[in-house]
Amino acid sequence: MALAAVLLALVCVASLAIGTENVSLSTVWSALTEYRNLGDEWIVHELRVPRTVLALLVGLALGLSGTLIQAVGRNPLADSEILGINSGAALFVVTAIALLGLRGIWTYIWFAFAGALFAMVLVYLVGMAGRGTVTPVRVLLAGVAIGAVLDGIGFAVRLRHPRAFDNMRFWDAGALDGRPLDVAATISPFIAVGAVLCLVVSRSLNVTALGDDLARSMGGNVVRTQVLSLVAVTLLAGAATAAAGPIGFVGLMVPHAVRRFTGPDWRWILAYAVCVAPALLLGADIIGRVVIRPAELPAGIVTAFVGAPVLIWLVRKHGADRT
Repeated sequence: MALAAVLLALVCVASLAIGTENVSLSTVWSALTEYRNLGDEWIVHELRVPRTVLALLVGLALGLSGTLIQAVGRNPLADSEILGINSGAALFVVTAIALLGLRGIWTYIWFAFAGALFAMVLVYLVGMAGRGTVTPVRVLLAGVAIGAVLDGIGFAVRLRHPRAFDNMRFWDAGALDGRPLDVAATISPFIAVGAVLCLVVSRSLNVTALGDDLARSMGGNVVRTQVLSLVAVTLLAGAATAAAGPIGFVGLMVPHAVRRFTGPDWRWILAYAVCVAPALLLGADIIGRVVIRPAELPAGIVTAFVGAPVLIWLVRKHGADRT
């Protein structure tokens, strides 16, 4: 954990210093302690500090929500993007902007929560339909299919109302730039509540992961854990999507990356996700800034490039016939 915290701190410093125009560490320190609104200090203080803070919050939300989904759903292939949860939140936000004329994040964030909840419930209802046994792969396929449908509807809404999204083109790809600190301040209370709910259910996740019947026989309150986890995922995924757009694979990769250090204990996996997930998203954002200078790649595209091979590897590792 100490190494993870140090890694996160180093990535934060790199996020403030590295970009289309690199800034010296002395200038970064000056911008943080004695800001004078001059030259490179303005870049650090006005552009990169809000971007870094937002990446910390969004990465934390995605890491915790992905870990909760994998734990409660007993699905090692799950993630808020793969299961279509981010797509549902994005669709409701797009609809609110296009049809209701909402502009500020404080107004449309409620639609993001509603969309995340709607997509989550719909995916699991479809995954449980039919006579076959509910398996992680069935839920995964339902999530991919429903996510594709929701994304298609969202794109249709954008095409019908192009002017409404002139200022949100990079939001679609999961970008962190161009957001003032007000955006981070708006989502922070919801992410804080979601993180507290993660702490509340953390002790019961190990029992719940054994299966409903065994968990009940050991005294676990399965329904309470599932309901609180549902609320937490809705808050975390909805807030992250409203602020930065749909960013995928962070919640998928982090639990698998840290499990070799933590073992199967979900309490420790959640604790590591607090540091590792923001570091991963910040690292992706930094790579996006420098890989095609002077232009930038949104962080969501970078995480997709890394996360898609990870998903393929996980599917091959677990095997569709066994999961």
